[in-house]
Amino acid sequence: MRKRILLLSFFYPPDLSAGSFRAKALVDALCARVAGETDIDVLTTQPNRYHSHASEALAVEAQGCVRIRRVQLPVHKSGFVDQAKAFAAFALQANRIAGEDHYDVVVATSSRLMTAVLGSWIARRQRARLYLDIRDIFVENLGELFPSPFGRAVAWTFGALERWSIKRADKVNLVAAGFLGYFQPKYPQQQFSVYTNGVDDDFVDLPLTSSGDSNADQPLRILYAGNIGDGQGLHLIIPALAQRLGAQVHFSIVGAGGRQQALRDAVAESGVENVELLAPVSRDRLLAVYRQADVLFLHLNDFKAFRRVLPSKLFEYAATGKPILAGVAGYASEFVKAEITNTAVFEPCDIDGALDALSRLSLEDVPRPEFVDRFARKRIMRSMADDVLELVREAI
Repeated sequence: MRKRILLLSFFYPPDLSAGSFRAKALVDALCARVAGETDIDVLTTQPNRYHSHASEALAVEAQGCVRIRRVQLPVHKSGFVDQAKAFAAFALQANRIAGEDHYDVVVATSSRLMTAVLGSWIARRQRARLYLDIRDIFVENLGELFPSPFGRAVAWTFGALERWSIKRADKVNLVAAGFLGYFQPKYPQQQFSVYTNGVDDDFVDLPLTSSGDSNADQPLRILYAGNIGDGQGLHLIIPALAQRLGAQVHFSIVGAGGRQQALRDAVAESGVENVELLAPVSRDRLLAVYRQADVLFLHLNDFKAFRRVLPSKLFEYAATGKPILAGVAGYASEFVKAEITNTAVFEPCDIDGALDALSRLSLEDVPRPEFVDRFARKRIMRSMADDVLELVREAI
């Protein structure tokens, strides 16, 4: 009898997000292993990551060995309440659709915990094996995102959901080794794997345009491309940096998110004219944007939980060969210093530290072929797919 896998992901291509690219890469790796032997269903949403770049996709679509079903969400913004409503709509529809079939293994790739909770619920109902792919430490973030006592109450509630999900899982993968310090002491009976994010095929052979080709009289072109939320804290660093550096640099911020307006307001209040905010772009267009940049900028907010994370954007940035200016701490800082050449790291939200780091950065493009080969997404996902398929083989 053919086995069946259900993969739950809130985001999936053509949506633009780290989670969607990761989910697609895992599905591709699974299909390469079991095409014709195992059925794979993906339950996800219609594209909704960036409303300025949303595009309707087929509600039901077959791609090779996988069937993709996308549920429609209500119109929502990036706030906590709106996101909670959107996820509730996804969960209700996904639970109903999943109940129409039987699955041997449920895989849930989850950033803000609730997709993991949904996967645990569906697996329990179906008496299926459960594989969780955890991409964020949501509970630890809550206390810093929300003031007490509300934050403590919310963290307690989600902490209970986290315990229920993690203890229910047959296997748990963590997207960064930095997460082990949080999860292992809390769940000593659980076995954790670490399959990180990686370099997608789009970036493996990315052509480079040397920064030295730019006119010396022109400002240094510093680019940030990605989400603009509390996690990135761009509104706390970009306006001040732009003000201090003046006409020496031009910042391009490509993306959207819950703190985009805060960034826009902070830029306006600072009176700087060397910062431009651009809407999210397709991956094809993003490649061209990267080629035009002199320096790639990355920043995480100064939250305790972020000292454990490894931003997926680092893999993309590293593949370009461009110089990287990174405001990160903890595990991400250690990773950048150990693994990625031609980078300069500073403490999050430290303006003087950022200026000093920029002065140390070599403004030349330097290919990083060893990094790209070691962290090729396809290679990592092949190993992760094998890990998932062990559960499939064990399923009765």
